[in-house]
Amino acid sequence: MRIVSLLPSATEIVTALGLADQLVGISHECDFPEEICDRPRVTHCEIHGADLPSSAIDAWVRETLAARGTLYTLDEELIRELRPDIILTQQLCDVCAVNYGSVAAYAATLAKRPRLINLEPKRLADLYGDIRLVAQAAGVPERTQPVIAGLERRVASVASLVARAPRRPKCFLMEWTEPPFCGGHWNPELVELAGAVETIGRKGEPSRRVSWEEIRRADPEVIVLACCGFGVERVLKEMAPLAGKPEWENLRAVREGRVFVADGNTYFSRPGPRLVDSLEMLAHALHPELVPAPAVRVQLHDPARAPAAALPPT
Repeated sequence: MRIVSLLPSATEIVTALGLADQLVGISHECDFPEEICDRPRVTHCEIHGADLPSSAIDAWVRETLAARGTLYTLDEELIRELRPDIILTQQLCDVCAVNYGSVAAYAATLAKRPRLINLEPKRLADLYGDIRLVAQAAGVPERTQPVIAGLERRVASVASLVARAPRRPKCFLMEWTEPPFCGGHWNPELVELAGAVETIGRKGEPSRRVSWEEIRRADPEVIVLACCGFGVERVLKEMAPLAGKPEWENLRAVREGRVFVADGNTYFSRPGPRLVDSLEMLAHALHPELVPAPAVRVQLHDPARAPAAALPPT
């Protein structure tokens, strides 16, 4: 099989199934594992890598979607040369990848029409379903169970550990800062599995714009900043404009120094196998006395002092 992946999460599923050698093309955002980074890039986004504030990015996204219906372009000639048997894409979110309709219309013009696999996870169970779907499409269904079983064991371990927690704190997983968005789809489920109560986001539902008044009413005890598409350093930069905002500074989590910063781009925003890494780091942040530190950690932001350097994987 010759596989083209238009999603970082799909690329990670492909490699988890041991199919990296069949991956002939990837998106401009695919960056894990390192072994696939030399593959041809078949998508482009003109704002990718731009050092713009979150408010400007939000405005560009809204205006571009309204004008064009998509934020991304396909390298159609390159894909034609790659002759894919399978194209992995999605319909879940037009902000996250090339518009599905555009991909389908283009695929229909190819002499050898590839099979389009739509990955549209909304819950953790859907991730397991996507792994099965990719394995079946690639002709290796027997590889499915070991991958899923390993992820399920880790999830069960976290659930067992946090079950001993005396209470579940109120948590707000924040996906964007200006304007504020709550986490959606799988992220509220991760918060629940990690031993907390998500105060704003709802399991299986999209992320959405929320008002500062809604956040104030929820008054979370813990805030996890995992901005979509941003790593730790960029999230810390986006926190600067929040300093001095009464609606931010008066939140209980901020007053008590219970604000965590995570690499949303690598973990929480990608519905691939590393969602379980996200769960493990979140559970440790919420219940450090019960859950051992994972290899990859979130960073505690103490508003009383300058943020420390990001904690790298160990």
